[in-house]
Amino acid sequence: MSIKLTARQQQILDLIKQNINKTGFPPTRAEIANTLGFKSPNAAEDHLKALAKKGAIILTPGASRGIRLNETVAQQTPAAAAKGLLEKITHVLLPVVGHVAAGNPILAAENIDREIGVDPSLFSQQPDFLLKVKGQSMRDIGILDGDLLAVKKHPEARNGQVVVARIEDEVTVKRLFKKSTHIELLPENPEFKPIIVTPNQEFTIEGIAVGLIRTHNLD
Repeated sequence: MSIKLTARQQQILDLIKQNINKTGFPPTRAEIANTLGFKSPNAAEDHLKALAKKGAIILTPGASRGIRLNETVAQQTPAAAAKGLLEKITHVLLPVVGHVAAGNPILAAENIDREIGVDPSLFSQQPDFLLKVKGQSMRDIGILDGDLLAVKKHPEARNGQVVVARIEDEVTVKRLFKKSTHIELLPENPEFKPIIVTPNQEFTIEGIAVGLIRTHNLD
């Protein structure tokens, strides 16, 4: 039996899907409110709770942008549901990358602080590692200092995706935009300036951001 949604709930669900497909992240409550013309993020939260109650999404307390799609639950057979439950409680062990030493591969042993077990269903794609975020340059999309950014290793990315990039020996988290003559790495905080990467600079995409784990309480 399919999940019955109101027109507004379906609109929000479609927006969540589009945002995940485009950026790898679900939208924030404020982004939902702004896109759909709600007066406040609280209205978006009410709709999200209704979607979660109907089983269309799963809300994860304590995780920034903690919205997961769960569209197939109502259509699963008991056997498939049991299999899905086993998958959900199976954690994967991911390395946590702290300070990246100059000249070393990002997953070199000396860069890894520790390994932690996480539920892969928290993310839009299964990540290969977690990067400890330093600074507030991506603050306005909810990526804060001390967060663990889930990263899928990939050498390519689409314009607009949040990436972990290496410029010479510096590793940074920014939103990628490729131009005809250069690459722009854009912050999500007006206090920071864009980084312009010229053709004569060594540049590598280490991976694409696919989710976030907040390790500390919000103020």
